[in-house]
Amino acid sequence: QVQMVESGGGLVQAGGSLRLSCIGFGRTFTFTNYAMGWFRQAPGKEREFVAAIASNGGTTAYADSMKGRFTISRDNAKNTVYLQMNSLKPEDTAVYYCANYKLPRVVPTREAADFRSWGQGTQVTVSA
Repeated sequence: QVQMVESGGGLVQAGGSLRLSCIGFGRTFTFTNYAMGWFRQAPGKEREFVAAIASNGGTTAYADSMKGRFTISRDNAKNTVYLQMNSLKPEDTAVYYCANYKLPRVVPTREAADFRSWGQGTQVTVSA
């Protein structure tokens, strides 16, 4: 069984920053083999893609509204993926989730249905 544990959320004023972390582990799970993604879900809305990173960290992708503000990175030695969020806006308020892509060693899509092993999420609240 694979588990993801997110942390780092909180309450921040607009224009502020937060750094989210997600550690992935499991008896048969090799973190370094999988692309990782961050998604978010606001109340009453569907889960949406935020960012993804290839298994070796060499390729990243972002939703258009996050480009230039958010940075995804990973430390494979620590089985951890990060999301640095700068210039936060009230519309960034959501629960943020990480997950691993369904297949190893491939470039991921941006579809939540193609990701597995969702964590419990971490709440990010941005006040105006």
